[in-house]
Amino acid sequence: MRPMGKLRRTVLAGLAVGVSGTALAAALAVPAQADGASRRDGRPDGASHAGGAPEGQDRTGGGALGWHLTDTGTDARFRGLAAVSRTSAWVAGSAGTVLRTSDGGRTWRDVSPAGAAEAELEFRDIEAFDGRRAVALAIGEGEASRIFRTEDGGTSWTESFRNTDARAFYDCVTFFDSRHGLAMSDPVDGRFRILSTRDGGASWKVLPDAGMPAALPGEAGFAASGQCLVASGPKDVWLATGGAATARVLHSADRGLHWTVTDSTIPAGDPARGVFGLAFRDRKHGLAVGGDYRADQASPRAASVTGDGGRTWRQATTPPPAYRSGVAWLPYSRSAALAVGPTGTDLTTDGGRTWRTVDTGSYDTVDCTADLGCWAAGEKGRVARLTSGRR
Repeated sequence: MRPMGKLRRTVLAGLAVGVSGTALAAALAVPAQADGASRRDGRPDGASHAGGAPEGQDRTGGGALGWHLTDTGTDARFRGLAAVSRTSAWVAGSAGTVLRTSDGGRTWRDVSPAGAAEAELEFRDIEAFDGRRAVALAIGEGEASRIFRTEDGGTSWTESFRNTDARAFYDCVTFFDSRHGLAMSDPVDGRFRILSTRDGGASWKVLPDAGMPAALPGEAGFAASGQCLVASGPKDVWLATGGAATARVLHSADRGLHWTVTDSTIPAGDPARGVFGLAFRDRKHGLAVGGDYRADQASPRAASVTGDGGRTWRQATTPPPAYRSGVAWLPYSRSAALAVGPTGTDLTTDGGRTWRTVDTGSYDTVDCTADLGCWAAGEKGRVARLTSGRR
């Protein structure tokens, strides 16, 4: 076993204080600076308040933990994020933009697929297996929905799927391992459509929908954070919905062939409301976040939790105070997780029952790795990593 680094020791020490999480909550609390307004919804429209912490600044001293912004050199909005390690990550976003770092965010390399900017592709999800292999999803109606794959760190990309059905709109992609993965579309002929790959995204096929429950009127997924379709383990996958009378979570235990469906506790009843992001730390314990993405609308009951693989969901007793689009479990913890949205970051240290706002910067998505490589990404080129003040 390699020696435990300073960041891991600091995080584990913070988590060791118990369910109050005081040390970690304080460490993550960093001041924010407003930097304007921009779009915040799961599709291309809307408005939000933005804020963030300057690089290296925190409230709790030189050794504290916090989000530290990196210089991406672009104003693209990054809703797609794949954290590989503490030093390596990929982001994908608007204007056909894909970036990659291998030095902890000190520098970013533009590895956008050729022609993606000219085609005005909107990348909303990216899944990476390492620093060289990744699969990126562009969203939209008809042929705007495409999947690209690289095996050389983004130097070259292959378009492995282009949607030819004008009724389909692909939202998210996920992988069980480096070969097996799924992508999901909003309902076609009354049921969510699922793509499957067995070769790492090199080829895709539409799965039969006989095992998919009927969609509700107006039901869809939100392409807001790359977390409306998530997998845990070799076969389990969950799909989040909104827009209908009820926000639901669908679960498959056989890689998308058969699904069960459960109502979540997150309010819906409007095209702008529902479950926007899911995270499972194993096949039983999961978190759901969402709300109403419109900045002028409240988002009560914006988080829920399951301990039985999604068969039942319980509302958070103290949910985040506003809409949240992304969520991730912290490594080496059975109870700590982060949720992010345009108005802040929230921390739970009791498995999702209560949440506390620890940062007011604007982020759309968050992802963590086994070596404590936690990253967040969002509007105006914002990408941050969780670091100690001394780094």
